Amino acid sequence: MATLADLPDSVLLEIFSYLPVRDRIRLSRVCHRWKGLVDDRWLWRHVDLTLYTMRPKIMWHLLRRYMASRLHSLRMGGYLFSGSQAPQLSPALMRALGQKCPNLKRLCLHVADLRMVPITSLPRTLRTLELHSCEISMAWLLKEQDPTVLPLLECIVLDRVPAFRDEHLQGLTRFCALRSLVLGGTYRVTETGLDAGLQELSYLQRLEVLGCTLSADSTLLAISRHLREVRKIRLTVRGLSAPGLSVLEGMPALESLCLLGPLVTPEMPSPAEILSSCLAMPKLRVLELQGLGWEGQEAERILCKGLPHCMVIVRACPKESMDWWM
Repeated sequence: MATLADLPDSVLLEIFSYLPVRDRIRLSRVCHRWKGLVDDRWLWRHVDLTLYTMRPKIMWHLLRRYMASRLHSLRMGGYLFSGSQAPQLSPALMRALGQKCPNLKRLCLHVADLRMVPITSLPRTLRTLELHSCEISMAWLLKEQDPTVLPLLECIVLDRVPAFRDEHLQGLTRFCALRSLVLGGTYRVTETGLDAGLQELSYLQRLEVLGCTLSADSTLLAISRHLREVRKIRLTVRGLSAPGLSVLEGMPALESLCLLGPLVTPEMPSPAEILSSCLAMPKLRVLELQGLGWEGQEAERILCKGLPHCMVIVRACPKESMDWWM
């Protein structure tokens, strides 16, 4: 019977990659071979530290010993609700990430207090920045700030960021490379603010508006007015009606449309009305309906039959993927 010792290095590395960081380091003490594998740069391309309340000393050790130039994606928590004695993310740590991790492209921060961390301290190499339940300074995303900050940033995710509001949305124009925007639970953004913000962000190719107080109809209306080159739209169906969906008809570049439940209202378009609107979207190739309770129902059959040129996906809301960096 084969044992772990019989497995090739490539298989062991794949197995180790699914282990938490603390367990990876413990594996290095097993034998010389495993110590060499744990030190392999491939294993430290994507690092998730959200499982731990980590002392700054340990974080600095990981940065110097294991991550450095190997790191491509980093996910970490700031422990905003862990008490005043919990370690907090610091400007020095953010600057060190930029200096020691020149290949860092994706940074996901969870439950972090960033009010004392200037946006100028973030690594300039970032292409994706995700903020989940974070506190940020009011000055972070204002339009008047330095336009040379994060020059490569292509995607920003703002998920339950209480300070984010209308003026911040307009301030995103400072990121010249920005093409993807995800807004989740940003309750301070108004319909007027969204319309004004998208007018200045007309070059966006992907927009997701999830769990916000905005109605789907008003969101789609703003998109149809200003984002004529958008390729992917993903939004919750709160306040969605057939006339609201119809404003997307004729969108010249729209390739993917995802509608998320479960807030289905009487005004929700029927499968036939969704089909009618989708047929008028010339480049649509993916239609995804999540959490509407239509999987395996007649609605799914109608859409699949009526949209033979599309990939139609009807399913329950999926669990979060382990491959968070994808």
